[in-house]
Amino acid sequence: MVGHLVISLDFEMHWGVFENKTVNDYRENLENVNKVIDRLLEMSDKYGIKLTFSTVGLLFAKDKSDLHNHIPKNKPTYLLKKLNPYELIDLNGNDESEDPFHYALSKIRKIKDNGNHEIGTHTFSHFYCHALGQTIEQFDEDLNAAINIAKPLKININSIVFPKNQINPDDEVDKPYLQICKKYGITSFRGKEKSFIYNIHSTKKYRNFFIFKALKPLDAYFNITGSNTYNLEEINKNSILFNIPSSRFLRPYNTILKFFEPLKLRRIKKAMTYAAKYNEVYHLWWHPHNFGSNLDENLENLETIFKTYQTLKQAHGFQSETMTGLTEKYKKTHIQY
Repeated sequence: MVGHLVISLDFEMHWGVFENKTVNDYRENLENVNKVIDRLLEMSDKYGIKLTFSTVGLLFAKDKSDLHNHIPKNKPTYLLKKLNPYELIDLNGNDESEDPFHYALSKIRKIKDNGNHEIGTHTFSHFYCHALGQTIEQFDEDLNAAINIAKPLKININSIVFPKNQINPDDEVDKPYLQICKKYGITSFRGKEKSFIYNIHSTKKYRNFFIFKALKPLDAYFNITGSNTYNLEEINKNSILFNIPSSRFLRPYNTILKFFEPLKLRRIKKAMTYAAKYNEVYHLWWHPHNFGSNLDENLENLETIFKTYQTLKQAHGFQSETMTGLTEKYKKTHIQY
């Protein structure tokens, strides 16, 4: 196959940051998500880009009653209580008009009605597979809830992004989670970057090593880990689900580091060019709420990336695909998969 650009967005609103930030702590970013999505859809249509919105299931609820009807009976029993999102529900508003930080049905419909993009899952409750205390049975019920709450919109969930990327397909402990996904008809997931600085199995371990915290942001501006592009045939030998690993987290515009923004963009564009030339995959990701602050600057950076895509499409046949779209393409050319 030719080279491909894949873009996945972790669409989570406050459910993705609630354990560390209140709504007021992060209000500007959350309030601007609707503007972010409108402009993302407009820009992606302009440049022929397909997006995968990996969406937390809680955001599908039309109101609190609908939400309670879909909550699994077997909720995650995290040892760290602050990770439990269900503690928040009774404190939140009744629906999107009262509480646009925890409901997003209108935004989901807008994405679906566009027709060019995929809506996948980010689990129902922003489930942490590596958190102490949770069980595989709880993950099963969580994923089932995510599948079911999307059905009234006639959305079939075919791809998953694990919250905090807490999955390692080569780890025997993690494989049952992938098997659960396969049971529910999910065909692909976003794996981690191949570099050692991203391949950490637990959040707890990650927090104990300063070197990893330091190297990851540096890698956004300077070439520490290479292009992080992938030959999917090599990656997916004997895999349970089709793995489309991350290449780069698109870090949001930083006013303090604004003079380094060209380095960040150059790093991305060079890796995209490598993927296009050598028929590999470049997988870019971020959260819509990342763009809520410095909205214009973030979208200006993104437009530069989209323009690079168009140049590479003309020169090398580089193509944009959703996670499921790429999975289906691969299956057609690799019958044995």
